[in-house]
Amino acid sequence: MSQTKLVSPEELARQDEYAALLHEYWIARRQEPPRAFVHTYGCQGNEADSERLRGLLARCGFGFCNSAEEADLALFNTCAVREHAEDRVFGNVGRLKGLRQTRGLRIALCGCMVQQAHVAEKLRRSFPFVDLVFGTHALHRLPELLYQMYAGGRRVFEIADTPGEIAEGLPLRRDSAFKAWLPIMYGCDNFCSYCVVPLVRGRERSRAPEVLLEEARGLVAAGYKEITLLGQNVNSYRSGDYDFPRLLRELDAIEGDFWLRFMTSHPKDCSPALLETMAAGRHIARHLHLPVQCGSDRVLAAMNRGYTQAQYLALAALAREYMPDLRMTSDIIVGFPGETYEEFRETLTLVDAVGYASLFTFLYSPREGTRAAAMPDPVPHAEKVRWFQELTALQEAKAAAGCAALPGKILRLLCETPGKRQALAGRSEGSQMVEFDGPTELIGQFVHVRVTKARGWLLDGERILQESPCPQGMGAIKHTP
Repeated sequence: MSQTKLVSPEELARQDEYAALLHEYWIARRQEPPRAFVHTYGCQGNEADSERLRGLLARCGFGFCNSAEEADLALFNTCAVREHAEDRVFGNVGRLKGLRQTRGLRIALCGCMVQQAHVAEKLRRSFPFVDLVFGTHALHRLPELLYQMYAGGRRVFEIADTPGEIAEGLPLRRDSAFKAWLPIMYGCDNFCSYCVVPLVRGRERSRAPEVLLEEARGLVAAGYKEITLLGQNVNSYRSGDYDFPRLLRELDAIEGDFWLRFMTSHPKDCSPALLETMAAGRHIARHLHLPVQCGSDRVLAAMNRGYTQAQYLALAALAREYMPDLRMTSDIIVGFPGETYEEFRETLTLVDAVGYASLFTFLYSPREGTRAAAMPDPVPHAEKVRWFQELTALQEAKAAAGCAALPGKILRLLCETPGKRQALAGRSEGSQMVEFDGPTELIGQFVHVRVTKARGWLLDGERILQESPCPQGMGAIKHTP
């Protein structure tokens, strides 16, 4: 892991000065404060970055709106993990050209996709109406880059491939009043052969534990009910004497009524100490997202994953030994270069053995600069699609069978949104989504629900009242009036 380097207080103060200059710029032009539309592609790490981008935009005097058609500035925070995500960005940016010409909309792109030199060059040559492009290492410099764009009247490109620094103390504009992202580390040292993340996010850097504990205490005091710790590989977190299990234990010791989640975990770094910490936790959700990617030992070695199928299955069994009620989810790539159907069948065997609650499944997508992109890939796309459908059918059947056993069970949910079939929808500790009736005032609160019906992997329930608090949702209950 690279030594963590912080952005200096002097540099952060300089960005505050640029934010003040932008305020003066709007006043000098007798211009109403501009409005920004921020759209995020990709992972939860990108969503957390966008919360900081919105915070910086607010500091620069921007208001916010929900569409590019209403905006003065459209900012796309991009993803580079799959080709489809890049194609979507290019298509959506292309559709903004007319707004650039007729309304003077300013267009900015940032994040993982544009950190790649070939993408930035394509934007420079083929998208002359894009005003600002900056990569993953320049997020904290947004006020300066905006000032260069507006006051300098020029296009701005900033994608320097410098060692990543951590900028603490940036302003935040969170998307939710009860669910919070808490990045604990950035970058990745694993260099899986298919993955572009180390090339665009840099090497691993961990935030200081005292900063994380202070931020988490503030979130709990502010009433946040769910805190998700983020990192490309959270369980390789290390800062001084702290490893991830120790950090998790100290976060779990914070008083309050909240859940702790974390993602994403790498199987080779998922230790017995981490599983023991989860099992003993008061606030740690019984949900483990543990990406396996493939069930074939040969393909796993070609992916540079660092474990075998047998080791993964032993880890999954140990996790359930510590936590019999644990729900596991995973990521799987179908059609890695050179993968045969017989090797794909080994993935099906693993999925059947583990019994995942859900899967995030992807067709292999070549990424420029990765080792896998240069590997022979003789299997036709149509054949990979057939494999993908076979995997999906197996997982849907497994998930439906698991949900079929839930009617009559009582689950504690965090009520999150209006439902589609019933008034409200909430998510359980194990990340099961249940719909039920109740007043909208329950959104953002914990509720207890008895599952009444399973529609495949979709669940319906009825809200109940719990008369006395008991661990894991057990105890005396009664129907709501």
